[in-house]
Amino acid sequence: MKLNERSLAFYATCDSPADNTGFLYKRGERHTAYHRRWFVLKGNMLFYFEERESREPVGVIVLEGCTVELCDSAEEFTFAIRFGGAKSRTYVLAAESQAAMESWVKSLSRASFDYMRLLVRELEKQLEEMCCGPAGGCGGCRQSPGSWKPKPSGLERSPERLPALPTVLPKENGCAVWNNAPGADRPPNTSGCGGHDSEENSRPPPLPPRRRASSREAGSAGVAAVESPSTFCRLHEQYGREVARLQQDWLERQRGRQL
Repeated sequence: MKLNERSLAFYATCDSPADNTGFLYKRGERHTAYHRRWFVLKGNMLFYFEERESREPVGVIVLEGCTVELCDSAEEFTFAIRFGGAKSRTYVLAAESQAAMESWVKSLSRASFDYMRLLVRELEKQLEEMCCGPAGGCGGCRQSPGSWKPKPSGLERSPERLPALPTVLPKENGCAVWNNAPGADRPPNTSGCGGHDSEENSRPPPLPPRRRASSREAGSAGVAAVESPSTFCRLHEQYGREVARLQQDWLERQRGRQL
């Protein structure tokens, strides 16, 4: 694998969040002495610097095809990063405390792409069991996680069965006139093969002409308008006299009780 030094140096020192950081003691490859280095874990790459304020890393360890395990050494809290192969190097590191060692071992064990792939497969399996298990209503069906898709609802599966929304009809003289037109109750043509029919159905029927009142009807309406006040006055006077008589009788009865 080809690695660009500038790109790695920029990635190691940029502001992207790190999975773990801290000081560790790294044992040399030729000399068995331990050197204190600042380690930064980002993804599956473990960078180490001479100091915390260093601008460029001293080296990088690509955590692929390796195992992280505890090892026996003269130093306390030591663990090793071992790679497969006869000529592969083993990195021996030592933490400053038991908690720091456990934190580094856990984060390094989960940093590889193989671990992420296994985790994704496990999550896909759990999702498949949740969707196709007895509780999901599928009767234990089995299908690949990549082909799983949410089932469309009833409205999405059969849009043609949806009831048509009511249309606000125009009114003429306070009354709807579309329902009175011939063919208003007929459903629209959805076949899409009738050119003239589709154009005619898409347009509203013409409004009926306004009916003009004749002179005789206008005269009768005027007479009714003239007679209506007199009729009301007669009724008001008739019921008013009855109310006044009942009120007078009630007053006389009250006076008789007082005497």
